[in-house]
Amino acid sequence: MMKSPRNIFRAQGPTSEGFIVVVVLWLLGALSVLASIYSVYVVNSAAAFAVQDEQLRGEALFSAALELTAYKHLTQQTHPTSGQFSFHFGQANIAVKFRPETARIDLNAAPKQLLAGLFRALGARPDDADTYGERIVAWRTVQPNAQDSEASAYRVAGLGYQPRGAKFPHANELALVRDIPSSLTERALKFVTVYSGQPQVNILDAPTEVIAALPGMSPNQISAFLLQRDASPQDAKSLLPAEAQQFATVEGGKAIRVLTRIVFDNGRQQSAEAVIVITEDRERPFAILSWRDDSIGMLADSQQ
Repeated sequence: MMKSPRNIFRAQGPTSEGFIVVVVLWLLGALSVLASIYSVYVVNSAAAFAVQDEQLRGEALFSAALELTAYKHLTQQTHPTSGQFSFHFGQANIAVKFRPETARIDLNAAPKQLLAGLFRALGARPDDADTYGERIVAWRTVQPNAQDSEASAYRVAGLGYQPRGAKFPHANELALVRDIPSSLTERALKFVTVYSGQPQVNILDAPTEVIAALPGMSPNQISAFLLQRDASPQDAKSLLPAEAQQFATVEGGKAIRVLTRIVFDNGRQQSAEAVIVITEDRERPFAILSWRDDSIGMLADSQQ
């Protein structure tokens, strides 16, 4: 006997209704997952945009710090060789310190005595320090031919390269000079430069290790000089022993190292170190020679 359509519907009703409920629950679950994913995406996107916005603001503030440093050097009758200043702008506090590159020893211009003196000041034995000074001078000196004894020494050592025979393009190249221990090289990098262009060092702004590199400076003389140079900067050179005076200057030079730290109002911080050179161009008063910030972690030098 055939069932009526009404009976068929009643027989299948519960199964059909259960299936619909399952589908609806599955759709609700899927929508919930999609909503969660979207909310995470929105939060992450907002955070990413916030970080990017801070980086852009930081770059603008770093540029402002360099411009103000150049401005101080160009507008003051007595150019400050070093100094510091701070300002508040764009919801951030900016602290700036600057020092001339002449406060460092130039790898391309300093004589052997000054280079060797730095390594002695950093703890190397006198004979070893003299050898390191000779190696640096040999690295930057034009080699007459491929059979040069210094170039041969690199081949014998199996280093796979020869002395450049030209200026150091970057202070980090000091690590390639043969026989200088890497630990000593890392310490020396804080006190050397390739941007000064001067054979002397600025004794008004040089750190203790650079002052100690000057010939004839005993520990007592170093201490006495550091105490007296701040009180009588105009007489600083005369405070040095005679053999050290030819390696000393009180001139700042046009290359300046600028350290900038930014503290945003939300507590985030950024820092950067740049070397700039003051130019005579009114439209472009300075040029950036080197740049390092805490997001890059390495120096990015311009072509020289």
